[in-house]
Amino acid sequence: MIGRLHHAILDCPDPLALARFYSELLGLPITYRDDDFVVVSTSDRASGLAFQRAPDHRPPTWPDPAVPQQIHFDVMVDDRATAGAAVLALGATKLAGEGVYADPAGHPFCLIPLPGWADPVGARIG
Repeated sequence: MIGRLHHAILDCPDPLALARFYSELLGLPITYRDDDFVVVSTSDRASGLAFQRAPDHRPPTWPDPAVPQQIHFDVMVDDRATAGAAVLALGATKLAGEGVYADPAGHPFCLIPLPGWADPVGARIG
């Protein structure tokens, strides 16, 4: 091993707004924030997702490759329809494709049915 992942970092125009979206989506707290950088993680001592201010951020144009998707997350859900309604209420946008959405900054993510090997998510919806 050469190193250990600290954070996966997404560029966006409003780090706090996007962190709040993912905090609600994943049920994890915001563990660090300043004006230009916000972290969502299990604790302030764990790796997580980070959101960095990029004033000139260009959202991906999924599925058109004119602006590539840059990064995307697969999020396991117990019920795709229920989870889809919940992410739309949080500010996501529905994109082309089954279970495909964009976060408020335009990054695509997929809601995937819970694989047989995974424990139920038991998401708090609403």
